[in-house]
Amino acid sequence: MAALKYAGLEDTDSEEELPPGWEERTTKDGWVYYANHLEEKTQWEHPKSGKRKRIAGDLPYGWEQETDENGQVYFVDHINKRTTYLDPRLAFTVEDNPMKSTTRQRYDGNSTAMEILQGRDLSEKVVIITGANSGIGFETAKSLALHGAYVILACRNMSRANEAVQRILEEWHKAKVEAMTLDLASLHSVQHFAEAFKSKNVPLHMLICNAAVFAAPWSLTEDDLEATFQVNHLGHFYLVQLLEDILRHSSPARVVMVSSESHRFSEIKDSSGKLDFSLLSPSKKEFWAMVAYNRSKLCNILFSNELNRHLSPHGVTSNAVHPGNMIYSSIHRNWWVYTLLFTLARPFTKSMVSECLAAFYTSSVFKSWEWSYKNPDVHICFNLLPLINASTVLMVITLSNL
Repeated sequence: MAALKYAGLEDTDSEEELPPGWEERTTKDGWVYYANHLEEKTQWEHPKSGKRKRIAGDLPYGWEQETDENGQVYFVDHINKRTTYLDPRLAFTVEDNPMKSTTRQRYDGNSTAMEILQGRDLSEKVVIITGANSGIGFETAKSLALHGAYVILACRNMSRANEAVQRILEEWHKAKVEAMTLDLASLHSVQHFAEAFKSKNVPLHMLICNAAVFAAPWSLTEDDLEATFQVNHLGHFYLVQLLEDILRHSSPARVVMVSSESHRFSEIKDSSGKLDFSLLSPSKKEFWAMVAYNRSKLCNILFSNELNRHLSPHGVTSNAVHPGNMIYSSIHRNWWVYTLLFTLARPFTKSMVSECLAAFYTSSVFKSWEWSYKNPDVHICFNLLPLINASTVLMVITLSNL
């Protein structure tokens, strides 16, 4: 110990450790300064490293900054119900003029939406998510709402949608979240939803088309179309058309189509190689649930690609995303065989918290307006675009540009 001190080296674990009698504090505008209680003075430079630092990013979700009666800033952790005068962001400070990183931050299958959104303030963003009362849709809605976005859960079952809203509000009572009725099996319901949303006179920055049915038995909707095709594709197609003007006026904005790798196992051509649109809404005799699902997902990707070509000149991008194969959700509920298979595979599946990462990743990491299809299972992105920030990845939109 004495030898270290004689050599001018302190017996500490890190050069960032403060000497006795020193305290780290922050200003209201995010700069870090150091108080020496022994000499009753303050300074901007770290007493050991000599570096100047500032706070990186916004407060973690669930935290809020308040001011006491003496004008001193303190911080409230609504999740754990505690208060502190210590800024929680002090653990993530950065140097005053850091060199730009030459490497990209990478995320994998263990990453969660909260990790992607850490430090992001989405308080100015408006989001619609279809099928958001459970599964990936709910986790995406919750993560966005907890970071300040105004999130609308567009769902068919209002009872379950309202329960989902309450679950989010239990985590943060100031979350801006609302449930609205949307039945994709009814084009009239889609039209009514669009009109109700327009009456709110708010922008729309993200439209995440997540709702879908899987392995559903053959049935016709009130519009005389096969249900899987209408719910998974046509209903979303019509919804985007009705909200296109708001998306344009809200640019930069983005549409995200939650598709599936199973689209590769389908086609909409007849034996001669020509397009056969009758295959999209087949009769009961020609219907096979899995094929119908695959075709609807193929339509999602084709639509997303064409939509991006059509709207990107107006500041609205469209991307398609495959959420992952090994995932346990309620999408299998329509047939007991699939329920059994999913149950047996559950120990090996990814959580929905991790899987909604795909939607966040697609919606936020791309800086240019190029269309992309993201598949996290193989970690390949066709037309892969540069990350906005090497340390932060969000969702389907370049959120920093919105």
